[in-house]
Amino acid sequence: MLEFSKAKIWSIIAVLVAGFIFAIPNAFPEEQVQAWPSWAPKKQMNLGLDLRGGSHILLEANAEGLARANIDKMEEDALSELRRAEGGAIAVGDVSNRGGRVSFIVRNVDDVDRAVDLLRNLSMPIGVTGQRSFNVEVTDGNRIVLTQTSAGRTQAMESAMTQAVEVIRRRIDELGTREPTIIRQGSQRIVVQVPGLQDPSALKQLLGKTAQLEFKLVDITADPADVAAGRAPAGSQILQMADTGQPIAVKRRAIITGDQLMDAQQTLQQGQWVVSFRFDSAGGRRFARTTQENVGKPFAIVLDNRVISAPNINEPILGGSGVISGSFNAESSNELAILLRSGKLPVELKVVEERTVGPDLGADSIRAGTIASLVAVLAVGVFMFLTYGRFGVYANIALVLNVVLILAVMSLTGATMTLPGVAGMVLTIGAAVDANVLINERIREEQRKGRGVRSAVENGFKEASRTIWDANTMNLIVAAVMFAFGSGPIKGFAVVLTIGIVTSVFTAVTVARLFIVNWLNRTRPATITI
Repeated sequence: MLEFSKAKIWSIIAVLVAGFIFAIPNAFPEEQVQAWPSWAPKKQMNLGLDLRGGSHILLEANAEGLARANIDKMEEDALSELRRAEGGAIAVGDVSNRGGRVSFIVRNVDDVDRAVDLLRNLSMPIGVTGQRSFNVEVTDGNRIVLTQTSAGRTQAMESAMTQAVEVIRRRIDELGTREPTIIRQGSQRIVVQVPGLQDPSALKQLLGKTAQLEFKLVDITADPADVAAGRAPAGSQILQMADTGQPIAVKRRAIITGDQLMDAQQTLQQGQWVVSFRFDSAGGRRFARTTQENVGKPFAIVLDNRVISAPNINEPILGGSGVISGSFNAESSNELAILLRSGKLPVELKVVEERTVGPDLGADSIRAGTIASLVAVLAVGVFMFLTYGRFGVYANIALVLNVVLILAVMSLTGATMTLPGVAGMVLTIGAAVDANVLINERIREEQRKGRGVRSAVENGFKEASRTIWDANTMNLIVAAVMFAFGSGPIKGFAVVLTIGIVTSVFTAVTVARLFIVNWLNRTRPATITI
């Protein structure tokens, strides 16, 4: 325990020096750090919303809208499946999707059983209960009714919310923000916290849009008077132009959707901001075929049921790419590009709560946390010095090094420091000192047994180390459980606690022991006062 090879000594020194190097940026303002030379370390701890200030938004899913969308999709899928049925198309009529269900009449009674078998295959099984997403029933001999089950609604909402969290994360990442917090709250809500973003309006606009992109043909057969009155021909619908609000008739069936987009970027063409896009191979082929068949006809680019642009197809578009033009500026074109790249939200989200945390409040929290940490270090330092003398001084040095290493590790890993994290750091200071107390008390016990200086120190470290390792292993398990099952502030506390446990064991058991061994080898005291 009291032998250190040169390689081990230099390794410990290297770790401590690296700790100081990577912790230093946290002592300076971010603007000043970014002005440092390129070779200098610039990574700082990420500060959470409660320390840095920023925007807090609570989003809620539109459950009714999702249920309606699922009904519409089931209607489309069911009719498509019946048209492509093996053995010949199954003719249906009196199609309705009102009242939360899809119903229609099978014109030929002999086709009812075949239709039921096809439609049951569309209803996905859920879990191991045997329940399906839709019930398929036959009434009046030839009317088929499809009704979404409660299990189907629950599963659809769970899937939509999981996907929505990922879409939101991609959109916020595009903004270049640091360490946003995006977590589920209950079954239909999502909490979004973005540190450093003081204006939530842009964030609300970005997150509130579904970003459902569709390319549809304009219905050129529609009567302008009917369109103005809000009446559309069969198979078409009336939408509004995004810039003018004028109604326009478009085909209900989309040529292609944003699901087949591979990329979207804002570009400047002829002095105007536009959004260029590129489809995947399947989408490109479909887009090329449609434009070849409809040269000279207009088509509509639809985003969230509003027509962004309705240009004419002057020639076939064969490259699988195109441009969306409109009344864009640099900000709006970038926003649209972000929306398209991140994908559409599977469910409409509305803002039910918004809150802005000012930087002054965060600064007060940082100041209070810093004061608490300094007071804790000072109080512990005085206690250790008065109680253990020289050995207490070594423990105090190890304590300061422990704080430095925590800051360095959090900076390197990009971990977020929150207000509970500050509490975790203060707790870590106590845990680090506790390890040194155990070691020093063990050395005292060995002295009382009559052991020599080196023997007492060696046995003290050996016996105490077992207790320290056992205790901190349990602490790590607790921290892991908090991180796995906690959320937001609990996770922040668990992260700081985990890092602090590892660094405190290193500084208490290894660094403090190195100081003591170096002193013993230099002075070779006959007795020690501890």
